Amino acid sequence: MARIGIFFSSETGRTRMVAQYMAKSLGGAAAAPVNIVDATLADFLAHDALILGSPTHGSGQPQGPAFGVCPAPWQSFLAQLSDTDLSRKVAAVYGVGDQRNYPGAFVNAIAVIQDALLARGARVVGRWPTTGYDFTASKAVDQGQFVGLALDQINQPGLTGQRIESWLAQIRSELLP
Repeated sequence: MARIGIFFSSETGRTRMVAQYMAKSLGGAAAAPVNIVDATLADFLAHDALILGSPTHGSGQPQGPAFGVCPAPWQSFLAQLSDTDLSRKVAAVYGVGDQRNYPGAFVNAIAVIQDALLARGARVVGRWPTTGYDFTASKAVDQGQFVGLALDQINQPGLTGQRIESWLAQIRSELLP
């Protein structure tokens, strides 16, 4: 079995495309990406290392109840992890967002996923610089860096491949010691 499991949530296909790109770049070290709606807890726990991806939903009124939230499939799956010990897991998180239309909630979902992982003992790697982005706020920023890879395939699609490759180079040795 491949050491790295890649799990994602996607409605438009952008987060899925990133997951597929990462799997191809990692070669045999990564399993085929799995949409979190199709994943079982056993699937998830079968891997020593995880790459988790999510869009951030920006529907609803700015700062309203449905603004800048983690998608329902991730919320449901993370709830299943409530009593799960992830202390032997290493994980990296990426998010796909739209910094122009949702500058106050850019890639918020990756913070939700990271927090759930940390609460269950996982080691989370893969911080990413905020330079080169134009947003006003994000729950995914901690100490001046994103807690995972931030991608904007709507406004900066030409940077996606380069950002993914740089991020994978940064985390590869931590996911594959």
